Amino acid sequence: MQVHPDHPTCSVVIPCYFSAGSLADVAARLEKVLSNTVSAFEVIFVNDGSRDQTWAVIQQLAEQYAWVTGINLMRNYGQHNALLCGIRAARYAIIVTMDDDLQNPPEEIPKLLDKLAEGYDVVYGKPEQEQHGMWRDLASQITKLALQSTMGATSRHISAFRVFRTQVRDGFANYNGPFVSIDVLLTWGTTQFSFVEVEHHPRTIGQSNYTFRKLITHAFNMMTGFSTLPLQMASWLGFLFALFGMIILVYVIGRLLILGHSVPGFPFLASTIAIFSGVQLFALGIIGEYLARMHFRMMDKPPYTVREQTDSNQIDDTANAS
Repeated sequence: MQVHPDHPTCSVVIPCYFSAGSLADVAARLEKVLSNTVSAFEVIFVNDGSRDQTWAVIQQLAEQYAWVTGINLMRNYGQHNALLCGIRAARYAIIVTMDDDLQNPPEEIPKLLDKLAEGYDVVYGKPEQEQHGMWRDLASQITKLALQSTMGATSRHISAFRVFRTQVRDGFANYNGPFVSIDVLLTWGTTQFSFVEVEHHPRTIGQSNYTFRKLITHAFNMMTGFSTLPLQMASWLGFLFALFGMIILVYVIGRLLILGHSVPGFPFLASTIAIFSGVQLFALGIIGEYLARMHFRMMDKPPYTVREQTDSNQIDDTANAS
């Protein structure tokens, strides 16, 4: 591999959650790849409230490697919140984000850097073949669909394996809400997105902490936290059912005028009332979600809180270039 002249420095941000068994291998493989690919680099491990030995392993790696920085959050905030913390701590020109389970091989990073050098600001690593279960794959597709259609993301292939120019984070420098979606925030800074196919390996250590329910919740948070589409859907739904009600009214009056009697039966009336009540409650629920997010923003609830951090002053370009 050749050193990329257009990518002289690189920061790798990795959110960590119950990953004590994989981090040593992650660091070793990153060193091998990055030392032959870029002129200077750092790796930022963000411990997202793990209750195992993850933070202890990160501290050991920070002592072993001069280019490793560890950040320990006060509690579990979520993958994207931890990513935001690491992204804001990054010092170099290019930021790489990846998971802690080695399903995205570090050896694929040069592919993303090559694509970025073509003039893009954000490049995603699209798995050649997903290595998740059926429900996880379904939830991932729902999440990606929500991102593409609701937030206007210009890339059709969203993944946790991405590279982007550090200047892009200026677009969300002042964001301070508790609901975070890095992919949405990236669209605030640029429209120059692309992707490249990369290998995707099966998970060999531990199990995924992203359940079907968590992914669906994340998709819903994206829709209500960064878009007005649910409110527009509620408005259109209300309009359609109001139109439906008018059609029923015309039918009832027409039947009375033509046949001399109205529509008989309590079930018909009860069903109609139930439909309209359900639509009203649905619309109120959507409005309530937006009010809740406004409430949290007014509370100025932070996206993350740092408990401690390893000594970042030990990082120097001489060590990175070795």
